[in-house]
Amino acid sequence: MNADPVVRALIFDCDGTLVDSEPIWLATMRDAIAALPDGPAVTLQFSDIEGQSMARSLEIVEERRGCPLPVDFERQVRVEMARRFETDLREIPGATDLLRGLRLPCCVASNGPRSKIELLLRLTGLDAFVPASRVFSAVELGRYKPDPALFLHAAEAMGVAPAECAVVEDSRAGIEAGLNAGMVVYAYLPHAPLRPEHVGRVRRLAHLSELLVQPWDLRA
Repeated sequence: MNADPVVRALIFDCDGTLVDSEPIWLATMRDAIAALPDGPAVTLQFSDIEGQSMARSLEIVEERRGCPLPVDFERQVRVEMARRFETDLREIPGATDLLRGLRLPCCVASNGPRSKIELLLRLTGLDAFVPASRVFSAVELGRYKPDPALFLHAAEAMGVAPAECAVVEDSRAGIEAGLNAGMVVYAYLPHAPLRPEHVGRVRRLAHLSELLVQPWDLRA
């Protein structure tokens, strides 16, 4: 792995990387499943849905239940999740200081729908640093991480070659998407080591502030 990569743009994941939304998402899903009037009990762990789209997460729940979810289950989960975001959502420590201090162009690229991404950024004030034109949703492409399509689309929109982009991710799917795109990958893992398959291929971050002291080539 090149010790001093040329990086001219940063691509951030949203959930679990810039905003601490994943505990809220998991709790909402668990409560909604527990409130279902029929079907077997299902235990859902964060590792089950980490980095997954809503559609895939619901498929996992249905597979474990052995029966379909109610037709309005997704809508109810999204409505309740948005309500909890309004009161409980916080940024990942250091996100504001990082985005304020960056000297590189950046964007946000997430598996979630645009409406959710923009809501999370607005509620945490991070939309001040990431305009809507720099928000990219896999839902709009119809291709989800670990497919690299979303990151490649974001790089093209910013006018930067994929090899000169750095991805900041917390999930296995996102990390794999960045590697598949041929980008420099930073794994935000404040409480865990790199997975064995990523050692030597990915740079671990214990805190977002570490991105402000990277030895990037910042030439125009």
